[in-house]
Amino acid sequence: MLAFGIIVAGVAFGSAVGDGIVASKAVEAIARQPEARPNIMTFLFLGVGVLEAFPIIALGMAFYMLYGLANLPSLMTKMLGH
Repeated sequence: MLAFGIIVAGVAFGSAVGDGIVASKAVEAIARQPEARPNIMTFLFLGVGVLEAFPIIALGMAFYMLYGLANLPSLMTKMLGH
């Protein structure tokens, strides 16, 4: 349970920081070269898309740890005494 919480918190924090950095660099690039806006926006969306793939993969692995390795349903029935 602790590992699941750490993974989810780390993924959320890392993804938010990464999205912020990518967006701020795109705004800086557009401010320097407004005529390159379409190309910059294309790479912004590609970068954010790739960046958002990692949290989805990490959450999938976290749920695998929770349900596959730790076998959460049987743990919950043991803890509840049923």
